[in-house]
Amino acid sequence: MTDPTPSAGVAPAPEVQRLADLVPYQAGSVVSRTVIKRPAGTVTLFAFDQGEGLSEHTAPFDALVHVLDGEAEVRIAGVPYHVGAGEMIVLPAHQAHALRALARFRMMLVMVRS
Repeated sequence: MTDPTPSAGVAPAPEVQRLADLVPYQAGSVVSRTVIKRPAGTVTLFAFDQGEGLSEHTAPFDALVHVLDGEAEVRIAGVPYHVGAGEMIVLPAHQAHALRALARFRMMLVMVRS
């Protein structure tokens, strides 16, 4: 398998890959892997062990969370949302949000910077 994170300005070679296979679970941890990083946005994969999460924060750009497997609680502006495999939710720019794994879960985060 080739490294899906190309150097600046170089497109990755086309290859069919299973997203969940690119980011392994690690006990008691959150694992991340950047797949694409461009000025217009990024695509990052995350694997969360049960009970792990990201503390409340804001971002200057909209982001899309697509759950690959498992389930999580996503809080946006204090409102909890339950998301599971195959579901997605948009994190609006400048709104506080946090994530917590209700069970082990993996997600793809697409950050749009324009």
